[in-house]
Amino acid sequence: MKKIVFIAALLAASFSTTALAGDTASDKDAKQYFVNLKDGDTVSSPLKIIFGLSGMGVAPATVDKENTGHHHLFIDRPPLGEGEDGNDEFDANISADEHNVHFGKGQTEVTITLSPGKHTLQLVLGDKDHIPHNMPVFSEVITITVK
Repeated sequence: MKKIVFIAALLAASFSTTALAGDTASDKDAKQYFVNLKDGDTVSSPLKIIFGLSGMGVAPATVDKENTGHHHLFIDRPPLGEGEDGNDEFDANISADEHNVHFGKGQTEVTITLSPGKHTLQLVLGDKDHIPHNMPVFSEVITITVK
């Protein structure tokens, strides 16, 4: 009976769709950054944002290829790890909403419309399951002003 329970537990674990923290390693030298923006910039809307990544490659979500990930853009929200879920954000799927924009097709730029005023932006690299890598790869938070 114990053997059957053990086998059932193994099967359940193998069919789980929830990835755990640390499943996807990042390159220790990987850097994510904004190519065409810097902290303190004043810009017009719509705004083209170009994503930068060095030390790793970009691949669409669901693609399980070593040393790759896809971009997420955090808009007007706390930095990674400081949001509502705190440190849980480091080992959970990045949510998708107006403050967490996914680029799961492997996009490396976007044109967005932002209202006039100050806005914060941060890039976060996600693995095939939209989970930050181990070690997480993310940009500094920048503040821009839309005129």
